[in-house]
Amino acid sequence: MKLLLLNGPNLNTLGAREPAIYGTTTLVEVVQRCRDLAGPGHTIADLQSNHEGALIDFLQEHADADGAIINPGGLAHTSIVLRDAVAGCAFPVVEVHISDIGKREPFRHHTYLADVAAHQVIGKGVAGYAEALEWLLQHASTAPKKRSNE
Repeated sequence: MKLLLLNGPNLNTLGAREPAIYGTTTLVEVVQRCRDLAGPGHTIADLQSNHEGALIDFLQEHADADGAIINPGGLAHTSIVLRDAVAGCAFPVVEVHISDIGKREPFRHHTYLADVAAHQVIGKGVAGYAEALEWLLQHASTAPKKRSNE
């Protein structure tokens, strides 16, 4: 199974930036944990970018993937074009947010990806990536692109 792991703006500073909110685990550690969890027979192509277009290009260039995990960072609250790119994916996409965006500033409460993601994992810290991966491994072949309530 080919899976994608995308991380948006500022997630390259994970582990150092606002550790009280995001913890001390680095993005390199998160990616490695996901690869270890996925195990043999599963590949994870990953990208972190501070540029919206690079994330969109990555999704489109890997149209043959079986599923994706995306932490869009602040783009979740601002990017209609990233939403459209996720909506255009033929595979399920799980949206992850490390912090509980519903308990933060009001502008973070809405995410443009919510209605096009197959599933969301919010406010579980970096452990949310593992939960998202487990969901994809169980549902990627049968999951709808639209968000589920599972």
